[in-house]
Amino acid sequence: MVTSTNSNAYWAVIPAAGKGSRMASETPKQYLPLAGKAVIEHTIQVFIEHPKISGVVVVIASDDSMWPEIRMTFEAQTMMAIGGAERCHSVLSGLDVLQPRATPQDWVLVHDAARPCLRVADIDRMIDELSGHSCGGILAAPVRDTLKRCSVDGEVEQTVDRTRLWHALTPQMFRFEVLRNAIEIALNNELIVTDEAQAIETAGGSVRIVEGHVDNIKITHPADLALAEMYLEIQGRG
Repeated sequence: MVTSTNSNAYWAVIPAAGKGSRMASETPKQYLPLAGKAVIEHTIQVFIEHPKISGVVVVIASDDSMWPEIRMTFEAQTMMAIGGAERCHSVLSGLDVLQPRATPQDWVLVHDAARPCLRVADIDRMIDELSGHSCGGILAAPVRDTLKRCSVDGEVEQTVDRTRLWHALTPQMFRFEVLRNAIEIALNNELIVTDEAQAIETAGGSVRIVEGHVDNIKITHPADLALAEMYLEIQGRG
């Protein structure tokens, strides 16, 4: 892990403090086995092996008993932070760890721990397309399915035009100071943002879309593990 403080460095923050209750498992989803490793190991690996990533912060729960064993694999290549009640608190904690190392104009790529199939090509594309941007942007995929807006009792009210709709993915990549300030503004206004882009939007910043691969899935349900294993095998990482 590089600890350079040169401007325009790229850092990764991986929130991993969630429990993943929808997986119906006592083991948090980021630690479930996938292709011979824990899910989070695949996620971390893609960042620590990327030549432009200067350092990786993994944000864990205060009562996480599984991270120490995983960390042994990445001891010299990762930093650790303790997460909070919501994702935005955890990301802010990760930014606090980077504070002594990062410059205001550095880039931070925030990526879900449970997205192990991220392609190196998508990181490269984000860096290429966003490096001249004032704020940053997010990896996303265009909506392909027909969308329906429903009433509270489940009746279809409207078919939604999907022409300009995108599925938000991660990483979400923003300049260090811009992102930190945006999250602090949201929290000071008692707004719990669901992703980094929402924090930027709320603070009045601009967010650019970078199209990514649809195999960058998030492990949410048990069936996702088999799908992720297939994608990793196709990518040559299985």
